Amino acid sequence: MSVIFDKASKRTYGAHETLPLGPVIISVLVLDALITLVLEVLYLPTYINTVAFPLSAVLAGVVNILLVMGVRSITQRVSVMILPLVAWTFGFLFCSVSGPGGDILLVNDWRTLLLLFCGLVPPLLYIYFRTNAGLFSTH
Repeated sequence: MSVIFDKASKRTYGAHETLPLGPVIISVLVLDALITLVLEVLYLPTYINTVAFPLSAVLAGVVNILLVMGVRSITQRVSVMILPLVAWTFGFLFCSVSGPGGDILLVNDWRTLLLLFCGLVPPLLYIYFRTNAGLFSTH
């Protein structure tokens, strides 16, 4: 009597993994990450009366988690799930450099750091926990 453990048979596939439109949907989600970054940067210096109220920094984390969840519905590969975050990060770095006239979209402020933190940490934690969900299970 021999026991064979086949981990490949327990793998769950995304609902649309066999769709031919998978790469197109992933490309749209990556483009969506750049569009939402532009909106988050434009609404970052929002004030309520005289108090800075960077609501877009908090919304960045929620939107980026939803983008990663959208990619995860297409494929389970971590290298593909992280693509919207890579595009968001490159867009963030592009917005942080000055333009030809010396204009800059992201100033040296605590709100910029909050946008970077809230935009990257929650989706990265989501990817980490979803990838390692079955690692320590006892079943």
